Amino acid sequence: MMDELIRYDAIGLGELIRKGKITPSELLETTIHRIEKVNPKLNAVIHKMYDQARTAAETRGSGTKAAKTSDSGFCGVPFLLKDLVAECKDTPFNEGSRAVQGYISKLDSEIVKRHKASGLIIVGKTNTPEFGILTTTEPSLHGPTFNPWDPSLTTGGSSGGSAAAVAAGIMPMAHGNDGGGSIRIPASCCGLFGLKPTRGRNPLGPLFGDIGGGIIHEHAVTRTVRDSAALLDVTSGPDIGDPYYAPPVERPFLKEVGKDVGRLKIGLLTSVPEGWNEETTLHPDCEAAVKDAAQLCEDLGHSVEEVPAVLLNHPDLPQTFVLIFSCFVGHVVAYWERELGKKIRQDEVEPVTWDLYQESLKITGAAYLVAKEDLQRFSRKIANWYHKGNYDVLLSPTMRIPPTKIGSFQSSPDDPMKWIRIALSFVAFTRTQNITGQPAMSVPLYWNEDNIPIGVQFAGRFGDETTLFRLAAQLEQARPWAEQKPPIHCSNEG
Repeated sequence: MMDELIRYDAIGLGELIRKGKITPSELLETTIHRIEKVNPKLNAVIHKMYDQARTAAETRGSGTKAAKTSDSGFCGVPFLLKDLVAECKDTPFNEGSRAVQGYISKLDSEIVKRHKASGLIIVGKTNTPEFGILTTTEPSLHGPTFNPWDPSLTTGGSSGGSAAAVAAGIMPMAHGNDGGGSIRIPASCCGLFGLKPTRGRNPLGPLFGDIGGGIIHEHAVTRTVRDSAALLDVTSGPDIGDPYYAPPVERPFLKEVGKDVGRLKIGLLTSVPEGWNEETTLHPDCEAAVKDAAQLCEDLGHSVEEVPAVLLNHPDLPQTFVLIFSCFVGHVVAYWERELGKKIRQDEVEPVTWDLYQESLKITGAAYLVAKEDLQRFSRKIANWYHKGNYDVLLSPTMRIPPTKIGSFQSSPDDPMKWIRIALSFVAFTRTQNITGQPAMSVPLYWNEDNIPIGVQFAGRFGDETTLFRLAAQLEQARPWAEQKPPIHCSNEG
């Protein structure tokens, strides 16, 4: 039975528990065994919460009322929490930074409360770059997370620890968050489904109303579409005091999975927007992946029309986003200085963090508000494109290039800006939806000749996760990616 568990997604595991075929404690011990066997090769899980998890599993035994009546489908299912933004009371929380090392969370973030209320059992926390800044998971505090498809490659970031754990079969889904592509990029690098929801769909409280002017979004990476939908059902919805929230939906997202999506009008983007990168050439693997996805969509009956990259251009947009992101880093440092009651020193953070923090100190409040207004104007431009052209979805590569080698972000004295060039190649297509607040998903439909996954991105209208889930389920049925297993995988470890 334990050998067979690897093929179940989170909903499937929850059903086994409800039917009494396995207990939460048995499933937890299997998960712990997987972590102990596989994590040394990945460095994905950086905080183990076994004692708390065992206590939780005992209270959710197969004979308890909770296990039999939970309608989330997840009661007793193990789960990993990314060590960034979302806090879990009485557990270590350091966001990949030496400056915060040793901090213990004083509360549960609202989304973690909802995870726990659904019956999920948090087993540990996953690796993340310092404060989620870089698009690779290689913090100096915990060391790099290695890609299960090829351990010489990055998992992407900042949800790289979660993505590696799910791709390697440790568990079927794990928490992530996204400020420029940090769910979708690791999903692309690791061959997973990764949805960034609409702005305000998931709560950021009680500590935050929004973060970085609204660019940060919470959700997860998953193997299956239905797990992503079901998880969003249990976490989404406004929290008391939220400054805004996403438009309500007609029915649960899980009920949309498998429903007829109809004939969609899809815009196809195969070239890199100018201004974001010095290098504007799309890597052949990424071009092949997006064209393959376009052909698949046409074969499924959708209308696909190529659109020019100028769609994503806007006056000074790259510089404006960098200004906002610098302010975000400045806010993170200021937040932790207040929380810790001390000044953060240069030697406590990584060079990239310190440089962006110093840049933030030069930015006035007026400049920040002007920049935020510019991003809102760009958001109106994109919304009008969908509306006036009757487009349902925009299809693009997830990344401009495939996952790079571990260490490739490392700058040198003769090339101090190397990290930003690679980071911009990773987020050339994903950051648009962090600006606009639209939902977007990376879908694993293509593997290159080296057997490395290359994701493609579908971005929907604001508030319209419904169309994305319906389309994703159709694509999943046509190309059942969950059957793909990397060389480093629990099924290979015994």
